[in-house]
Amino acid sequence: GARMDLLNNLALGFGAALTFQNLLYAFFGCVLGTLIGVLPGLGPVATIAMLLPSIYSLDATPALIMLAGIYYGAQYGGSTTAILINVPGESSSVVTAIDGYQMARQGRAGAALAAAGLGSFFAGCVGTIIIAAFAPPLTELAFKFGSAEYFSLMVLGLVGAVVLASGSLVKAIAMIVLGLLLGQINTDVISGTPRFSFDIPELTDGIGFVVIAMGVFGFGEIIANLGQPAEHREVFTKDVKGLWPTKQDFQEAWPAVLRGTALGSVLGVLPGGGALLASFAAYTVEKKVAKDPSRFGKGAIQGVAGPESANNAGAQTSFIPMLTLGIPPNAVMALMVGAMTIKGIQPGPQVMSSNPELFWGLIASMWVGNLMLVVLNLPLIGIWIKLLTVPYRFLFPAIVVFCCIGTYTLNNNNFDVYLTAAFAVVGYVFYKLSCEAAPLLLGFILGPMMEENLRRALLLARGDWTTFVTRPLSAGLLLAAAAMVLVVMLPSIRNRREEAFHED
Repeated sequence: GARMDLLNNLALGFGAALTFQNLLYAFFGCVLGTLIGVLPGLGPVATIAMLLPSIYSLDATPALIMLAGIYYGAQYGGSTTAILINVPGESSSVVTAIDGYQMARQGRAGAALAAAGLGSFFAGCVGTIIIAAFAPPLTELAFKFGSAEYFSLMVLGLVGAVVLASGSLVKAIAMIVLGLLLGQINTDVISGTPRFSFDIPELTDGIGFVVIAMGVFGFGEIIANLGQPAEHREVFTKDVKGLWPTKQDFQEAWPAVLRGTALGSVLGVLPGGGALLASFAAYTVEKKVAKDPSRFGKGAIQGVAGPESANNAGAQTSFIPMLTLGIPPNAVMALMVGAMTIKGIQPGPQVMSSNPELFWGLIASMWVGNLMLVVLNLPLIGIWIKLLTVPYRFLFPAIVVFCCIGTYTLNNNNFDVYLTAAFAVVGYVFYKLSCEAAPLLLGFILGPMMEENLRRALLLARGDWTTFVTRPLSAGLLLAAAAMVLVVMLPSIRNRREEAFHED
């Protein structure tokens, strides 16, 4: 029964993932992901946002395989620079830098990189298996959802994204509300009249998803980086030798890898910064479990292996809510949902039955991609580091031109380019106010879906608002959301939360 299904599904997936075209795009995604993971100041969100215009000409499966590769590839690349030059290329590698860099200074960069790479590979494999095992039952559950349940689930998702976002709660809420409001600019689903388009013909279909993503995340990030002084980095490339960890390293690292993988797999599913949260949590756990906690911060291999495994497992399992429910738990998944919509695929439980090749091919490609990354990363470390010597002032004009061409080709009109530029300014303002922009994207993607489900539920219930609390599943989800809000209001939790996100 179920086990045969799993094997059949994976066989179908590997059949799709191992075609030449899909392998090529997986490879390209992984290389590009590693590259932007290595380059500080260009994260996967910005990169995927900039590549969205290029997927119009691609088939859906290779497009998503490539974007997924960029995402988990960035987790690998981020750890490389975190270890070698103490510059986390990726937010989830912040913790890796603490002990990884100390190991590099002690001439043990090789062991640290291997621990990160192998830990990530193991975590990625486990994460992929978890997706393959949990997706079908979750999808079946999702088919039992009516409009009311979907609406309540999205409310829970957005509340979760606020509660688990790093930084100030007020700002996170403001961002989500702004995203929801921007999503209101479109043509009314039911009556077909334009709303909030202010008589601008280009706005009657709403603001393009690509425009917002590229402006706020792509350009906003670039402008923010230009404001930073050039860093003087000491790079430990000369003495990356002894790539293989010692026997003692293995003994210390593998329990950390297991714990990190378990933690990350669970936390990745949560909305908000799953992978980021997972790496912080894993570091804290390793410190608590360790016989000698004083070694942390001085080059403990567990401090590299645990968090790296956690953020990779989290990166994989964050696909679960996106693939089964069509609800993105974080900004990258919101971009993936956007990409599916661009390809005319309605994200949600029906993807698995209507596009099984895409669904299982994407999952199998993650396993293939994780294997590619191990093979790519350990031998090519020297090349990645050479890339860091490219001055940013050469990099950014090229990126900006590339983006503008992409935005223009969306609808072949200038309006989109101007709008993207406007959002770039908005993105920079957010950066200056230290507002995390990710919730904005979640609100923007989920807003129209929420509205549609809200209105459909009310139409079915003849305008009776109690339908959301009389249906048990829907009521349970709303209760969970309320409970989350209450828990965050507790003073002890509030202080702990502030501490957790202000670690140095």
